[in-house]
Amino acid sequence: METQQKPPHLRLIEDEHSVTRIVQAAMAQTASPRLRSVMGLLVQHLHDFLREVRPTDEEFELALEFIAALGHATHATNNEVVLAADVLGLSTLVTVMNNSTQDGRTPGALLGPFYRANAPRYACGDCVVQDDAPGLPLFVRGTVRATDGTPLSGALVEIWQASPVGLYDNQDPRQPDRNLRGCFHTDEQGAYHFRTVRPAGYPVPTNGPIGTLLDAQQRHPYRPAHIHFIVAAPGYRTLVTQVFVDEPQALESDVTFGVHRQLVGHLERIDHGHSPWGNVPAPFYTLDFDFTLEPGEQSFPKPPID
Repeated sequence: METQQKPPHLRLIEDEHSVTRIVQAAMAQTASPRLRSVMGLLVQHLHDFLREVRPTDEEFELALEFIAALGHATHATNNEVVLAADVLGLSTLVTVMNNSTQDGRTPGALLGPFYRANAPRYACGDCVVQDDAPGLPLFVRGTVRATDGTPLSGALVEIWQASPVGLYDNQDPRQPDRNLRGCFHTDEQGAYHFRTVRPAGYPVPTNGPIGTLLDAQQRHPYRPAHIHFIVAAPGYRTLVTQVFVDEPQALESDVTFGVHRQLVGHLERIDHGHSPWGNVPAPFYTLDFDFTLEPGEQSFPKPPID
């Protein structure tokens, strides 16, 4: 019997390695050079990963179900896809790659899922606490400078944080709207200061597939206590960052791997006397933290929630 020959010019699957070449060839006409390069590398690394892990059919189906579950768990008040990127260290890696500390620039940190637009406007020295929050007062102050040391007058300093029970205003119906959020502007010497309350660490959402993953990995879901900052000035690259104020063990085990060494602030507890401003009696905490901006384009992040 005569054996039927396959036409040699057809690009057909012959083995596991030929799959990658054929997929990449199918995308070779992508008009955008950047998209062509990114997708080519994505396919290469994903295929190499599968060849190394060698999942069974059942394991592959389970992985697809997990990815689909990320989408199903994403809605107006929860972004499970972003959470997945966070707990796998992807978000922090991208932040570190795109925010070098060259020339003394303050490093960036995750924007997080709780940033909201239209934070209240305050004068320096005002208090961002709108309710009777438990916990001790915290007085924060610092200076915003350029990388050449020039103080930046009129720079925007926007802050938001969790309450002493570890909840943001949009998570806690007992808090006033936009509580523990505020916008300030630096004075002629580039200085800012405001009053708040010591924040607490808190868990990321665990009622979705990421919670299941963390449980399987025997990882806790907690972030250390921190205050979010956006620092911006015309002619300078906007800084999105966090300042961490917690115990060493909490800093080292951040579920999102977001604690940069240079972003650890020092809380000083004052047990006698009165506050630096506002005549608040002890006990209270103080935090001094300066920010350094590099020249560049001023821009602002898109709020992930209303």
